[in-house]
Amino acid sequence: MNVVIQEEKTGCGIASVANIVNSTYADVKKKANSIGIFAEDKALYSDTGYVRELLTEYNVETSSKELPFISWDNLPDLALLSIKYHEEDGVAFWHWVVFKRINGSPVVFDSASYLDENKRLDFDVMEPKWYIEVAKK
Repeated sequence: MNVVIQEEKTGCGIASVANIVNSTYADVKKKANSIGIFAEDKALYSDTGYVRELLTEYNVETSSKELPFISWDNLPDLALLSIKYHEEDGVAFWHWVVFKRINGSPVVFDSASYLDENKRLDFDVMEPKWYIEVAKK
């Protein structure tokens, strides 16, 4: 399974949805635009509502709230993770990645275009702050 790479600086949410629903970036972006979600919107960095709404369009359920990251072993089999969490002028920002267990083995799908390897196993350096559980219907 290939990792979908984000095509815009703020496109990690769109790419993460594409990685969850096994679609292309272009198709998910088209769906997002049709419901008023645009990668150029800086709110994508600091609001979970956009990605939840987009996943709902694909009949994918998410947990109703963000759950604190405790350990990699405590994560569900499929989750959106916030990494690179920081605050600017009191506003939270992060980078979306997708955590999956594939045949029992954990992997993180990171859509960042600058990475040499987008299927990440370097769990000790990612430092997630919280996650959203994802369940396909």
